[in-house]
Amino acid sequence: MIYLLILSGILLYISGGARVNTLKLNIAVKSGSSGIIPCVYDKQHKENRKYLCWGGIWSSCSILAYAGETGKFSITDYPDQSIFTVRWDKLEISDSGYYWCAVEIDGYGTVDAGYYLYLTVQSAPGVSVKNSSVSGHEGDNVSVQCFYTSGYKYKLKQWCRYKDKSCYTEKRTDTSQNPSVQISDDGGSSFTVLMTGLRLSDSGWYFCSVGDLQAPVQLTVNEPKPGKITNQFSYKNGDTLNGLKISSCFSPFSDTYSINYTI
Repeated sequence: MIYLLILSGILLYISGGARVNTLKLNIAVKSGSSGIIPCVYDKQHKENRKYLCWGGIWSSCSILAYAGETGKFSITDYPDQSIFTVRWDKLEISDSGYYWCAVEIDGYGTVDAGYYLYLTVQSAPGVSVKNSSVSGHEGDNVSVQCFYTSGYKYKLKQWCRYKDKSCYTEKRTDTSQNPSVQISDDGGSSFTVLMTGLRLSDSGWYFCSVGDLQAPVQLTVNEPKPGKITNQFSYKNGDTLNGLKISSCFSPFSDTYSINYTI
């Protein structure tokens, strides 16, 4: 027998073992428009069949589409990234509800792996982005503008990476945040995310998050432009570079330094 518990957005599967999912996503969707969301899964399941399910209860949800199928919902699997995407053409307000990103698990007595997210379909979404796909070259900068309605003016603003669920928060200045990500809020209807010194590893899915709503954004970082080489190296006091001994004129007591250079 399979027991299902949903507590504060935490999904527990109990069937000879527990699987826990702590993702809590409430995706803002504009009615009548197309859209896309990412679904992540464990690398060990890259060969398994992926599907999207609808309904408030996992054990009785209705399967809407499998990977490779087309229709109102279409699923494309990217095994090398451990992600599959769900794309739709037109959703109506009545389509709001719980959806499950799922992976078939073969074997007697096993439970498919998956987690839920909520789609909030509105004519004027509380959170939105102008471009759901942005790109840049390694070493360059890229900015994303996230819009919000008046009801979300005083809500927490964040820029979150889907892969590792790390978030950068507006107005936080502690050293735990990556200085290459800056968030500025105009205090009216939008905030802007600036990512500087892009790296290839920055490619992936992110979310503009305001309060309890999110809007997905896909970032693609390409190789440096032809004729431009951006690199970084580190050195220590006492090291030599091209036969010259390196020492810091700023802080001779520091151990390690980094230099970014562009040709």
